Amino acid sequence: MEIVKDIALVLHFLGLASLLGGFLVQIKPPVKVVNAAMFHGVLTQLVTGLLLVGVEQALDPEDVNNTKVGVKLLVLLVIGALVVLGRRKESVSTRTWGLIGGLTVLNVVLAVAW
Repeated sequence: MEIVKDIALVLHFLGLASLLGGFLVQIKPPVKVVNAAMFHGVLTQLVTGLLLVGVEQALDPEDVNNTKVGVKLLVLLVIGALVVLGRRKESVSTRTWGLIGGLTVLNVVLAVAW
């Protein structure tokens, strides 16, 4: 079960890299878009995050902080909604683009500092 957890964690980090990388490559261009990297990153984060919680719950149910998981899931669902809605458009506002990046960084801070 530990190997599943380790693989899921690596994939979770790759999802983060994809989501944040898709955001960061657009710092200079004036027109902001939701690119495929952001879309696939948020989906990877969602699936692997749920898998990580499930595996941890199976290994040590007392060790899971359900409040933290709930808050992080809520933030990720907002990011996901912004990404899915933004993907349907040719471009997104700088505000929407900034929200996606800011909420992604917030989720990292919650994971590390909480």
